Amino acid sequence: MQGTLKNPLYIRLHAGFTQWLRVMNFEPTSHRDMPKMLAEFLAFLEARDCNHQHDIQEKHLKDYLQYLQERPNDKWGGGLSKNYIRKQFQVIRKFVRYLTESGQGSFTVKLRIKGKSTNIKSILTLQEVSKLYDAVKDDLFGLRDRAMLALYYGCGLRRNEAVNVNVKDILLDKELVYVRKGKGYKERYVPLAGTAKADLENYILYARPHLTGDKKDDALFLNVNGNRLTGETCYTRLQTLKNTAGINNKPVGLHTLRHSIASHLLHSGMPLEQIQRFLGHSSMESTQIYTHLKHEQI
Repeated sequence: MQGTLKNPLYIRLHAGFTQWLRVMNFEPTSHRDMPKMLAEFLAFLEARDCNHQHDIQEKHLKDYLQYLQERPNDKWGGGLSKNYIRKQFQVIRKFVRYLTESGQGSFTVKLRIKGKSTNIKSILTLQEVSKLYDAVKDDLFGLRDRAMLALYYGCGLRRNEAVNVNVKDILLDKELVYVRKGKGYKERYVPLAGTAKADLENYILYARPHLTGDKKDDALFLNVNGNRLTGETCYTRLQTLKNTAGINNKPVGLHTLRHSIASHLLHSGMPLEQIQRFLGHSSMESTQIYTHLKHEQI
């Protein structure tokens, strides 16, 4: 169900929230999906004569939770997954943040969705990650592929974070990567060491100069024309490595590498708080999905 709004206030807030997602540099999929989820929530409130954000109470949220738990899945049949329901409430919390930051008055969301759920489709094992590295060719683009794996797996960067990295953001002497365009435009530093550092240094010294041409682009990752590499191209390169590595039993995207390093760090004993900072999560709730994964794997 996608809500059709009639309340002029909710229509305005919905449009403002949609624009805020773009301004705050959320992923393109968030621009597509989050407004739909918010529209459903606001339409639910309208149907219950709750027509102002100041009037939203905990009872409305509990009723909405019950509604979602009973609502059929329009696309696949059956009920909604716990993960989808949790995502709905994450969107509501984002809406609260938007209202607060734009000074429009807000409401409180204390409700928590109990139980284990995750939107993570797959996690690579250490052996599968090793196979990806083994699939890299020993040429110009192979050096770039290893550098991509260094950022997406070794540093756990999001899709857009990695493609927006500039050469000067790779602080080899300090063993850090400066992430200038994180989610919500939050900046952070990510540790860089071992193989990841060596792979980035080799790419910068020996491969990237052959790609720059006359353009002198600041971007770290360049295509054959000397322009900044896109997320789509990075994804395509990863699919080539996946196929060469013979990983055919699970989907592998750029975010899979981020999920995989987080899971591997947790299994190695890194505290959850450190993993939260490493990934750039604004709330511990986002990081705790990896503890659910760990328990399920055990």
